[in-house]
Amino acid sequence: MEIKYTIQGLLIYISIAVYLFAFLLTLLGRKKAGHLLHALGSGVAALAFGYRWHHVRHVPLQNLFEVFLCLGMISYPISRFCRRILRVGGEYGDMLIAAIVLFPAGFVFKADPQRLPPALQSWLFTPHVAVYMLSYIFMAKATFQAVAQLAGKTPSPGEDIVSPEQGTYRVVCAGFPLLTLGLVLGSWWGKLAWGDYWGWDPKELWSLASWLVYLGYFHFRYMFGRRYARANSIWAIAGTAAIVITLLWVNLSRLFPGLHSYAT
Repeated sequence: MEIKYTIQGLLIYISIAVYLFAFLLTLLGRKKAGHLLHALGSGVAALAFGYRWHHVRHVPLQNLFEVFLCLGMISYPISRFCRRILRVGGEYGDMLIAAIVLFPAGFVFKADPQRLPPALQSWLFTPHVAVYMLSYIFMAKATFQAVAQLAGKTPSPGEDIVSPEQGTYRVVCAGFPLLTLGLVLGSWWGKLAWGDYWGWDPKELWSLASWLVYLGYFHFRYMFGRRYARANSIWAIAGTAAIVITLLWVNLSRLFPGLHSYAT
């Protein structure tokens, strides 16, 4: 466990604690207080992200510490977008997602600043990683909706939100174009940096696998609609499992080193 006795570490731990407190208050029915704390936690995470940016002198999306810090910061705005625009509830799940993704930044990965390697010194660096981060939070929220569907959850009377199955579909629809854009930008960047659009790198392969799982989800749901709602949910959960493999196992595995090894 990597405890960080720094200002940045303190900000991360405060953000995690605030997110968890928001989660508990929301479960206890104090939704307004939970919402305010969710926003506060996101603000504290944004301070930690800005502090990191100032410290390393480049957009902090290079390694897994910075990636998880970013994920913990963007959960709240995505949660509000889903509620207001897509009419998808489950904010308590968003609070838990935010705490979970901040945990590796706070306790697992080292925060030692690193120089940006030449391959990352490209204008494509920020948009490529950023759209993936956004898509990952959307898909994590879709997974919580899918789990709620499998558990038989339904909207409370008077709530202006869609069912968990429909919520899963809407959130995946929002996240999939971002996932696609990340794949396209990565391919373009690969051509500029390494001379080829596709190098069969382990992370490239798992990124493609994640994309194909969600493509399978859309195809299955188009064929059968809500007739097999549980199967739809399992498809969505499988997509997130593939994302976790892409983000963690491929980056950390010593058995399958690749061109993206700098992400560790």
